[in-house]
Amino acid sequence: MKGTEAESKVEKNRNSSFEFKQCVSILKSTAKRARDLRELREQISTVSEDSIFHHTCQYFLKGRVREYTNDFAQWTGETLEESALAEQLSNIDPYVFRNLSELRKALLSVIDDYLENFPEPKAAMPGEDFCFNETISVVFSAGIKAKNLAEFLVAIKYVDSASIYYHFYEARTRLGGKVDDFSRWFEDVLRERELAEKIRCIDPFMHSIEGIRTHIVEVVEEKVKRDMTVTGTGK
Repeated sequence: MKGTEAESKVEKNRNSSFEFKQCVSILKSTAKRARDLRELREQISTVSEDSIFHHTCQYFLKGRVREYTNDFAQWTGETLEESALAEQLSNIDPYVFRNLSELRKALLSVIDDYLENFPEPKAAMPGEDFCFNETISVVFSAGIKAKNLAEFLVAIKYVDSASIYYHFYEARTRLGGKVDDFSRWFEDVLRERELAEKIRCIDPFMHSIEGIRTHIVEVVEEKVKRDMTVTGTGK
């Protein structure tokens, strides 16, 4: 009995640390293309969920903020110059759906409504087709752990941007809603509910991954400094 209790305590302590993980995505072509909006709609209805995931949820791995928030909206707006539709597609938050099937239906619904009002959209110029891709994601430990906010603050400044993506963006698909790995650890393990809420209030659509890193650093740094002052170790 004592041995079991000791093992449980060790496991609890191990799980209390935040382990940064790395995410590497290997791009794979599906050989499927779309030259116009109707073909885009047809392909979205049949491509794999991995492809839907890549062109929506993994959009932020591109590392920079674009005008729109997914590849479908980007191509529709820039290439087809259908800005109204692009805005509607861009307003679809891929992280609020329970599964990718629901996300696919939402994309198709927006396109169908648009085609009903504008049945003859223009086609893309030669060489500017939309190419459907998918990715194989490999997740592994980055070899970095944090036991408290101070250690977390040091780590978050230097981990690879793909790690930020995995824990802040991809986690929303795994955990559901607006929950990410960082805020969940702050709240569940460190009991820092206010800090967790501040992290969840960072808009994932308004910043690049590096912008997200900067905001997280600012919020955590402010908390660490405030704690140092309260305990009398700050100036």
